[in-house]
Amino acid sequence: MQTTFTEQQLQDPGTKRANEILRTCVHCGFCTATCPTYQVLGDELDSPRGRIYLIKDMLENERVPDAKTVKHIDRCLSCLACMTTCPSGVHYMHLVDHARAYIEKHYDRPWSDKALRWLLARILPYPTRFRLALMGAKLARPFKGLLPDPRLRAMLDMAPKHIPPVSRNDDPQSFAPAVPRKKRVALMTGCAQKALNTDINDATIRLLTRLGCEVVVAKGAGCCGALTHHMGREDESHATAAKNIRAWTAEMDGQGLDAIVINTSGCGTTVKDYGHMFRNEPLAADAARVSAIAMDVSELLMQLELPDGADKGLTVAYHAACSLQHGQQIKTHPKTLLKRAGFTVVEPADSHLCCGSAGTYNLMQPDISAELKARKVKTLEAKSPDLIAAGNIGCMMQIGSGTALPIVHTVELLDWATGGPQPPALTAPGKRAPEVPILR
Repeated sequence: MQTTFTEQQLQDPGTKRANEILRTCVHCGFCTATCPTYQVLGDELDSPRGRIYLIKDMLENERVPDAKTVKHIDRCLSCLACMTTCPSGVHYMHLVDHARAYIEKHYDRPWSDKALRWLLARILPYPTRFRLALMGAKLARPFKGLLPDPRLRAMLDMAPKHIPPVSRNDDPQSFAPAVPRKKRVALMTGCAQKALNTDINDATIRLLTRLGCEVVVAKGAGCCGALTHHMGREDESHATAAKNIRAWTAEMDGQGLDAIVINTSGCGTTVKDYGHMFRNEPLAADAARVSAIAMDVSELLMQLELPDGADKGLTVAYHAACSLQHGQQIKTHPKTLLKRAGFTVVEPADSHLCCGSAGTYNLMQPDISAELKARKVKTLEAKSPDLIAAGNIGCMMQIGSGTALPIVHTVELLDWATGGPQPPALTAPGKRAPEVPILR
């Protein structure tokens, strides 16, 4: 794609990077075949190719974004399926992130949009605030019909019926390995996950210590910054990310770390991109060090000696989170591990398509999100599994709200198969409990 940015425009690092990305696009349109919003809406401007044209025009002309451009860019899930499909290597993630930051600076949104985005940015990354909001949502749910904005109704619908107790495993501390130490790793405990599902971090710690890892929860680490980053709120997301970088490099420079382990794939995609996010800032070198050792928990488990298990008699439908399969290009590890542990693994049709969660997307674009959820649930249930497994809390909440099948994190199943407790989600009220065998 030809571009006409001036030398002065290219002095801006974000614009320079956007120009590099735009010039790799050859207009082939392969991305439209795997774009979820194009599949649902059928509008070229709701495909990656269409959005690329809108972004190019907006940035080249340095114009104030109009409502049409903002609408179509807001509709992007950032699922990154287009990056998996693209034969030219167009790094769409960096392009759309820059476009969102540009829009945040130059577009005056309607007051209702401003208020909602402000609210989400002030609540979701903070576990205590999020817990209080979830309690409020439970009380308000019977009155949701009185709310004028469908996005507010979607927020009430997504709130879980059960809010788990606070887990003390999330506090800064170190967990000793149960066998001679093989690795010392930092576990990212996240933000929303600490309010929505404390079983995931607990299971991760049990499993990793059982397999010979010393697990550290670093003091000062918290939200990865993804939620605000994808809203274009760069200052907020970088401030949050910087806290993690400082916390983890302190551990790296102290007793050392072999890995920074992440069990929420949306966070993993962002942490692995810290080197790019901070490339022009004082923390550039430390950010690159952090990104270099960041890995999804399934990547680490493939390096450890997970024991082979006997047939468990359970069929697991594996949902591949977009941030894992497209953002991090991790496609086989979770399935390999589940099979090694003795589970029968099946995959739904169109497994490359997003479930519609995508961070805050299901709250800000509830109609499109609901359509994608319905499609995903239908394809998962078509496999007649006993339960569903996924590697991202957002996907788990999204899919779980649309099916009676239990949905658990991959790590919970692996922990269970190697001596841990049965995942509580398998017997949760309102879910169709499978006939669970006794695991030995």
